[in-house]
Amino acid sequence: MLERLFQLNAHNTNVRTELLAGVTTFLTMAYILFVNPSILGETGMDKGAVFVATCLAAAFGSAVMGLIANYPIALAPGMGLNAFFTYTVVMGMGHSWQVALGAVFLSACLFFLLSIFKIREWIINSIPLELRSAIAAGIGLFLALIALQNAGIVAANPATMVGLGDLSSPAALLAILGFFLIIGMEALRITGAVLISILVVTGLSIALGVSEFGGVVSMPPSLAPTFMQLDIAGALDVGLISVIFAFLFVDLFDNSGTLIAVAKKAGLMRKDGHLPKMGRALIADSTAALGGSLLGTSTTTSYIESAAGVSAGGRTGLTAIVVAVLFLFALFFAPLAGSVPAFATAPALLFVAVLMASGMAEIEWSDITVAAPVVVTALAMPLTYSIATGIAFGFITWVAAKTLAGRFRELNGMLVALAIFCVIKLALF
Repeated sequence: MLERLFQLNAHNTNVRTELLAGVTTFLTMAYILFVNPSILGETGMDKGAVFVATCLAAAFGSAVMGLIANYPIALAPGMGLNAFFTYTVVMGMGHSWQVALGAVFLSACLFFLLSIFKIREWIINSIPLELRSAIAAGIGLFLALIALQNAGIVAANPATMVGLGDLSSPAALLAILGFFLIIGMEALRITGAVLISILVVTGLSIALGVSEFGGVVSMPPSLAPTFMQLDIAGALDVGLISVIFAFLFVDLFDNSGTLIAVAKKAGLMRKDGHLPKMGRALIADSTAALGGSLLGTSTTTSYIESAAGVSAGGRTGLTAIVVAVLFLFALFFAPLAGSVPAFATAPALLFVAVLMASGMAEIEWSDITVAAPVVVTALAMPLTYSIATGIAFGFITWVAAKTLAGRFRELNGMLVALAIFCVIKLALF
């Protein structure tokens, strides 16, 4: 049955290798079980329900990817997208988390339609690679700011807006230790470095009496507080159009980049650069995002950590199925997730920020019409506390720079239309 479903022999793999790859991928991305409830919980959402939604969304998304596309790619609520959900849409713009879930649902519907009608390639090709890299880097800097705040390393300052926090506090010291642990273990290629760091910092925090221990294993909490609680009608408000498109663009860029990177590492990409079953993979991803919004979590997307499983030999969807099963098993560890303090997940956020900022290395810094929009995009996100605003600033600056430099021919209709839309949005809403 497994051979018929996943074509193991054709991909030069076996059940044992796929199982090992699945476990490896799960360990590298399991930190989301602790980080996602911590971030979304700040909106007022029930953390226990968010934990269950995270497990189910990851299990559902990974299973769909494995069965439909037969790719060794796992899915879970995306980093950056959960921060945008909480700190921009809910806390920044003042919308309820129910409306934010409605925006996630609508963006997933658009993503599904783009995948069905194969418009995705046209949109992605219309956005310059440098601008896409800048968006990823900006999200990374946004996550870094949140991480430093949660750790107490950066604090509000009335004179300078931000300043250095109390580095002698247990939270700050433990967060710094956690980050150093991740860096050290990653350098030594230890699987599950982020997860290990979170557990070590949490254990030390409990031992020192800084945080409380809520247990390890129990029956899963109720999903009722978040299940089907999305407000689609509220998300259709004209002021949320940019939010829906921000969810869509970030998921679109992040997903395509992840699929291409992991598939290339797994040897699934053809010599001409074409990725077979890309359409199926994107349909799986958009379906997972739809399901996640109904369950009660921010956008579900493909995880670059899947590359760890590929390195361990994963080549088929069986790897993703194993990840799905492990996320279902994780449902019974809700008390442990509830015991993790925010400063224990802060190092994970900061580490993800490091990975996302690495895209800046691809920028052609000698071209000012490229460098300026890139820097504006990346800095605007943390400094305005809004991913949507950073994307808008990036589109506007790119079009303005190219036009004023007499290089209007380097632009395309899609990019110009997006820049005009962003100007109208910033001016009116």
